[in-house]
Parts: sequence; structure tokens; C-alpha cells
Amino acid sequence: MGFDKQAPAWIGGALACGLAFAGLLNWHALGFGQTTQMAYAPPPPRDTIVARKTAMGMIDLNMDEVEEMLEPGATLDSGDARDHLDTIAAMLQAFPHLFPATTNQWKPKAQRDPALDTFASPLVWDHFDDFYARAGKASKLAFDASRAKTLVEFRANVGKLRVECNACHASYLEPE
Repeated sequence: MGFDKQAPAWIGGALACGLAFAGLLNWHALGFGQTTQMAYAPPPPRDTIVARKTAMGMIDLNMDEVEEMLEPGATLDSGDARDHLDTIAAMLQAFPHLFPATTNQWKPKAQRDPALDTFASPLVWDHFDDFYARAGKASKLAFDASRAKTLVEFRANVGKLRVECNACHASYLEPE
């Protein structure tokens, strides 16, 4: 259809109805002149702590799967291993965002529920730039391992990822 032809009459009616409906929705959303900005209430700290424990559990599960494939006598399914590493890389990108200041709740010698309470050291928040950088570095190592061209390169990157994970845990995870 060229620009020199006239559009059918129903298009103008449909356009007018659509604009009127959009205007009605906008008017309703404004609440007769009230602001549309909604108050944001972050989730309770305990819910965020459980979310990050879940994320770390999934990172750990994926890492275990990869490391098991690299054990002597095991079968390496490179496609499966790459999928696990891509998952780890993505989750590590998001992981530091699960540490808002409200979740800094470590108390020495307190009774803790391992499923619900934090074991994150207060040092996470004292040195958040380092914590954030470590997660980014580990994410890159996982991504690089998933894109390795040779088995030697793959093993080396998975090994470096394990070292980085252990170093972060040593710095920022309180003993149980």
C-alpha cells in the first residue's frame, strides 16, 4: 500500500477508539490527578537472605556437576558442562545484588537457622567493592571456561573458578 491511497474508513474509527481507550487507561492510572508513583517496599531481609542462599546453592550445584565431569574416569559432556558454566556466570552477575545493607545481620555466637539465617560476614558490606569485583571476576572465569577451545583451557578455567570461589568464601563467609 502506497502513501497516495486513502485508508479504509474503519481504520480511522479503530484509531479513535484505541486513542480514547488509552486515554481512559491513563486517566484511571492517574487516579483523577493523583500521582502514579507507587511506593516500593523492598522484601523483608530474611526473604532476601533465603533468595541468596538459594542462588548460592544453585551455583554450587552447577559447579559440582562440572567438577564431577572432570574427575578421573568420568565422562565430560562438553555441551552440558558449558550450560552449567553459563548458568554459573549469569547467576554470579546477579549474586552481589542480593546483599542489600538490610541483610547485614551476622551476630557472633547467635543461634542460627542454617536454612534461613545469614552466614555472610559483615566484611561483605565493609568491602563491598571487593566483593562485587570478585563476583564479576568469577562470572568471567565461568564464562571463559564455557567458551574454552581446548580441554586444557577448559580445565584451567574451571580450576581458576574454584580457587576464586574458595577465596571469596574464605574472605566473606562466617564459619557455622
